[in-house]
Amino acid sequence: MIICSGYMAPEYVIHRHFSVKSDIFSFGVLVLELLSGQKRSCLDTEEEIECLLTQAWKKWDEGTVSNLIDPTLKEGSRDEMLKCIHIGLLCVQESISDRPTIASVIHMLNSNSDTLPAPTKPGFFMQSSVILNASSSSSLKPNSTGSTESDQRRIATAPL
Repeated sequence: MIICSGYMAPEYVIHRHFSVKSDIFSFGVLVLELLSGQKRSCLDTEEEIECLLTQAWKKWDEGTVSNLIDPTLKEGSRDEMLKCIHIGLLCVQESISDRPTIASVIHMLNSNSDTLPAPTKPGFFMQSSVILNASSSSSLKPNSTGSTESDQRRIATAPL
């Protein structure tokens, strides 16, 4: 089991800091979910389990982001879908200041321009997948600080 935070922006999960860019993060997650046909929580690949943001970023970085598109999406322009994934990745960038405003998102969606800024690494990007063993009772018992090993793993994988 991998712990993900749903639609919450990393700055809110970690520091309880909320801004208008937190909503942009949530919008980006939603866009990526819609186009991939997957939930943000986890994707089970042949070798590991990855959160959607990690998989989307890896595919973007490898130049294979078109493989993220849900194969059941038969209608619509593939170029438009790729553009929306690009915008989704811009919305989930780790740095709050790098995320676009809603006005910018609307402009990008309505624009016929092929030029969009390159996204940077998303918030909650996992360098390597973390798999928590639910059968290990030691990982679920609180330690002296009251946190569990799974709590500590989740915090360790979150960006600062």
